[in-house]
Amino acid sequence: MDCLATSHDLLEFIASSPSMFHTVATTGKRLEHAGFVRLEETEPWDVALGGAYYVTRNGSSIVAFKVGERLDRYHFQLCASHADSPSYKVKAVPELEGPEGYLRLNVEGYGRMIDYTWLDKPLSLAGRALVRDGKTVRSRLVSFDRDLALIPSVAIHMNREVNNGYAFNRQVDLCPLLSAGELSAGALVQLIADELGVAPADVLSYDLYLVNRQRGVIWGAAEEFVSSPKLDDLQCAYSSLQAFVASRNSHDVSVFACFDNEEVGSGTKQGAQSTFLRDVLERLNAALGKDESEFKRALAASFMVSFDNAHAIHPNHPELSDPTNHPRLNGGVVIKEHAAQRYMTDAFGRAVLEAICSRAKVPTQIFANRSDIISGSTLGNLSNKQVSLNGVDAGLPQLAMHSSYETAGTHDTVWAIEAMRAFYDADLRIDATGFSLA
Repeated sequence: MDCLATSHDLLEFIASSPSMFHTVATTGKRLEHAGFVRLEETEPWDVALGGAYYVTRNGSSIVAFKVGERLDRYHFQLCASHADSPSYKVKAVPELEGPEGYLRLNVEGYGRMIDYTWLDKPLSLAGRALVRDGKTVRSRLVSFDRDLALIPSVAIHMNREVNNGYAFNRQVDLCPLLSAGELSAGALVQLIADELGVAPADVLSYDLYLVNRQRGVIWGAAEEFVSSPKLDDLQCAYSSLQAFVASRNSHDVSVFACFDNEEVGSGTKQGAQSTFLRDVLERLNAALGKDESEFKRALAASFMVSFDNAHAIHPNHPELSDPTNHPRLNGGVVIKEHAAQRYMTDAFGRAVLEAICSRAKVPTQIFANRSDIISGSTLGNLSNKQVSLNGVDAGLPQLAMHSSYETAGTHDTVWAIEAMRAFYDADLRIDATGFSLA
């Protein structure tokens, strides 16, 4: 597999996914191109052996599944990632007027981002709007394909201590500039209306987020690096989607999931901690004519890869990494562990993924935090609150996580696709004493 061609396709996927709503729409288009049938939560489901289907919730989370032709060992092999990234969300009353004729956007933080990486670069807006269409209200995707705003730094002459460290106040320092006198309050709704070709009065509400307009690039003398917005976690979402579509397993139900709201705790109706995944699997179980006992037995024999990027060792600050459990860029798939189970990995889960990757000749690495640094978390254990599965937390190594512009390795996306393809293709058999790969 050509790592540069794959990286270019990854960047196209990210460019077409400026918000979580666009990520799900882009994913749905790729699935339909591969022959998947869209199901609706509000409608009955007709599911057949050998069929391929997907369903969305809130337009910002998606679960797809392929039913094995024989399904002689009924269980699920599932990979889950997330569609959202840290950004700033526009408030319902969106504009701040003044001083001196300036018009700024009133925004608040979504997730834990590195604030200063958003300053002094062209920004746009993307998300969705709820729009009146006669007697009906519809959700419409919104993405302004132009530079609309910018958050200007304070000149060093006015803050001479800025290079000694500065704590940003998000209500004061991080308001994007929209106009210097040409526009006034109401401009944002007018912009949305013009973009969608509707009257401003028909724009009832919206979920809009700031977007870094800087395009992703492949760089380095040896083209080793890829930098882009939203690598966390669209690099994993893309890789697992590519593997899922290309895979074939007649023995199981293969499942791809991409959830919204991981960056803010996954506690929404469409987050990993919601009933969304369980609802899909239970409805699939019923559509296949299975009973509750068969469903519980299937879950006990199932496996989940929670796929979310990991911290690579930093070239300037290696002391921030664990002395022995630190992945590097272009070193392969990362398995993430934490003693207090902030990650779902245990010895069983790690052994499953190590065995699959070894057979596929995909290198693996281990990530653990320094013991004196608080660990992050991800969606695996949160999803397990609703659907308890054996599993492992994995991801790809990257630098500058939660920056508006992140960096990863060009080879690692290929490693991820090959690893997840091997996982989806594997005839994985789990029982009370262990597992086997037929």
